[in-house]
Parts: sequence; structure tokens; C-alpha cells
Amino acid sequence: MFTDLPEPALREYRSTQTDPDDFDEFWATTLAETRAHPLDLRVERVDTGLTTVDVYDVTFAGWAGQPVRAWLRVPAGAEGPLPAVVQFVGYGGGRGAAVENLFWSSAGFAHLQMDTRGQGSGWSLGATPDPDGSGPAHPGVMTRGIDSRETYYYRRVFADAVRAVEAARGFDVVDATRVSVVGGSQGGGIALAVAGLVPDLAAVAAYVPFLCDFRRATVITDADPYKEIGRYLAVHRHRASSVHDVLAYFDGVNFARRASASALFTTALMDPTCPPSTVFGAFNAYAGAADITVWPYNGHEGGGFEDDLLALALFRGAGA
Repeated sequence: MFTDLPEPALREYRSTQTDPDDFDEFWATTLAETRAHPLDLRVERVDTGLTTVDVYDVTFAGWAGQPVRAWLRVPAGAEGPLPAVVQFVGYGGGRGAAVENLFWSSAGFAHLQMDTRGQGSGWSLGATPDPDGSGPAHPGVMTRGIDSRETYYYRRVFADAVRAVEAARGFDVVDATRVSVVGGSQGGGIALAVAGLVPDLAAVAAYVPFLCDFRRATVITDADPYKEIGRYLAVHRHRASSVHDVLAYFDGVNFARRASASALFTTALMDPTCPPSTVFGAFNAYAGAADITVWPYNGHEGGGFEDDLLALALFRGAGA
């Protein structure tokens, strides 16, 4: 069934999320601290047995210089310069296996798929730890380090993601002027964060994005992962205000207000995980040119492969 507002109301909806006064300063400092460490890009060819795609095991330095893993997949024998797609994955997943996720390289792109620190045992394999600890947290990562913006888990993840774009631009096979980002659910939220932090992307595709409009999301769905925050606040009853003050620094709505690359959003009207109003909250705040595709009869799977085809058209149309 529909999980949120009717579509006409969604198109009129505006998020009440506000920008912290020092939002830009906080992220400039975060990225400066991250970039103080050498990128330390390491690449090793993987023998997969595939004949149409070459795969490389990649490691680069993310937040605090900590190693982040990724796969680079390119059309076999390609010399470039190729357009690139940097992909971020959904909640609980990791970069998966070397032979998975061949769509973008098969379409002629250099495809860098970033692992997500501390995840990768839910539905796909991961290989990147999250060495930083935190105070008491609900199981999962949504409240890890939520005591402050400096320690919150997604500060590290978003810094990793910006470095992933920088890593992609460091490959000889990549045209550094034609790098796009894509992701679904958590990956879509990460892609929006990168869109707000990296000003010269070619394009952005965010499928049923998570991590948007936290103040609304945490009170209109009982589905995880947003419900992790709700369960945390049910125990820490007097911390709602301070928690939302922290989350404002990581909200896709605030990153959307700073993004300029052409963007594609998708949402599904029967999605209880990322309610469509939270997606429209980011879409309606997006500062650049953006379109949204609405899937009326779908849940959190969104448009499935149809979303990939829409992103492919966008990336090619944007010069990628």
C-alpha cells in the first residue's frame, strides 16, 4: 500500500530540515583533515576468468588515512580516457565479489565500486573495517558515534566517498572531467552527500535514497534503518534535540541544497524503508537541474534495472 503522501502533495512538499550555520565550515575542515593524508592509491589486477571486463582490487586512503577497499572494473583492454561511474552501496552491504555488478563496465564506463567501512555482512561481502569506536549505540551503524558530529559514523563514510571520486580521477584510464556518482538506498544518500561536497561532477543518480530528511523519516516509518534512531531515542529520551542537531550535518536535504551536477532521483510510493516524502524533501531542495521518476507500485526495490537504464541515459547525456 502507499506509505506516505499522495504524489501531488509529494511534489509540493518542502522539508523543514535546516542548515547548521557552520555546515560548510564543518565539511571543509573534515575534507581538509582527510586530504592531509596521502591518497596512497594501490591497484592490483585480479584474475577473474572474465573475457569482456578487466577487474582491479583497489585500496585508497579515506578518513584519517584509513584504508578503504574498492573494485575497479573497465572494459577489457580499454586504454581510455573513459567516463567513470563511482558507485556506493546499500545499507549492510559491501563491495561484493569481483565478478559481480558488471553493468557499468559493460556499458563502456570505468566503474569504481566503493566498499562501505564497517558494513558488508548483511547481503554482500565487505572488506573494509571501521577502526574508530564510539559511545553506546543501537545495533547497526545509524547511531554509531551520534554523540557529536565529529564522531558520527557517516562523517567517516562521506569523507571516504569523496576520496573515492579522487581515486577514480587518479586512474590513467579515466577522463577526470567525466566522473559521475550513483547509488541506491544508503548508496543514494552517499551519492547526494558527494554531490554537495564535490562541485564538478558530471552527473548524479540517487535511487530511492536513504539518509534524507531525518526529522521526518524518524517519525513516519517503523522500518529499519531509520528505526534504529527511533529505538535509540526511546532509551535516550532526552537526547532527541541534540541527536537531530548532529544529523543535520549528514542530511541529504542539506547536501542537495549545495549540489550543482545534473541529477536523477527515483522513489517508490510503496516504500516503507525510505518514505517517498523524504526523497522528495531532497529532490525539491536540489540546487542543480534534477528529474525524479516515481514508481507507484514498487517498494524499496524502486525501479530495479529500470533505474540503471535511466542513469545510463543521464550519464551519457551529461557528456559521460
